[in-house]
Amino acid sequence: MKILMYSVRDDEQDAIQAWAAAHQIQVDTNDLEFHPETADLVKGYDGLVIQQRSPIGGDASLYQSLAAAGLKQLTSRTAGVDTIDIPAAKAAGLVVTNVPAYSPNSVAEMSVAQTMRLIRNLEMFDQRISQQNFQWAGLQAREIRSLTVGIIGAGRIGGTAARLFHGLGAKVIAYDVVRHPELEDVLTYVDTKEDLLRQADVVDLHVDLNETSAGLIDAAALKLMKTDAYLINASRGPVIVTDDLAAALKAGEIAGCALDTVEGENALFNQNHQGEVLQDTNVAQLMQMPNVIITPHVGFYTNLAVKNMVDISLDDVLAILNGETTAHAF
Repeated sequence: MKILMYSVRDDEQDAIQAWAAAHQIQVDTNDLEFHPETADLVKGYDGLVIQQRSPIGGDASLYQSLAAAGLKQLTSRTAGVDTIDIPAAKAAGLVVTNVPAYSPNSVAEMSVAQTMRLIRNLEMFDQRISQQNFQWAGLQAREIRSLTVGIIGAGRIGGTAARLFHGLGAKVIAYDVVRHPELEDVLTYVDTKEDLLRQADVVDLHVDLNETSAGLIDAAALKLMKTDAYLINASRGPVIVTDDLAAALKAGEIAGCALDTVEGENALFNQNHQGEVLQDTNVAQLMQMPNVIITPHVGFYTNLAVKNMVDISLDDVLAILNGETTAHAF
């Protein structure tokens, strides 16, 4: 049995090698994304694992060719599967799986950390200190226990964030199409997204990217927020309309934001653009705003999360190849 993993980073290798040794299975890796032009590399392998933010591309014939080559599955070692044409894969007889909960704490803790940086004005203090300005006038902080945190998408990650915010003393409200009774000791559900936007001092996004969440936060939504409220996005970039966000920040419609993911991030994130003029004008202008924090989609990037993403994805491949079922199949 042989498994091929695409887009593998150096920091994943220890976990991959440990899994391979423990199961006595050959696991090979490359640093390429999986697309029609790189698909031939998987020939001769029994299992396929990918990780990427850009769509696979091609058409249904690509998935048919994988099945014809003897593959039974297509596994993403991330939560997002919008890069995969799931109907085409299933029509070809492939089982598609993901890793929906590699470590909810990793992303939830990122949201809490970014919230703390915003409400304590730490980004602005850093900028002043870098200019040898040690004054604090105009940057009075707010205590998290005085705030209402609104979570849109209270699933595994959002629910974990709710518990963390509640533990710090914040009032937590949530909007989700699915209500989880086990969270009602730490949050209160509201009936609509609009209700949440009007009430929250911090709006924290934890939704999947799909046809209902794309553009979820647009100009109309931003106008509903309090002028001293903050927006946190550690989910997916297209959930926020970047043009509308930049306009709202310029107009003072919200106090600031922290973005771990943005529209069009594939051309920027995890790449070095030092000394270049950024072609993405939206990101460039956001970076110049003192009340904006941008990080390159690293909410997932912790020691435990990376190991879990490797282990769970490979466990699922092995289960499917052995004719077993997995809870992570679509």
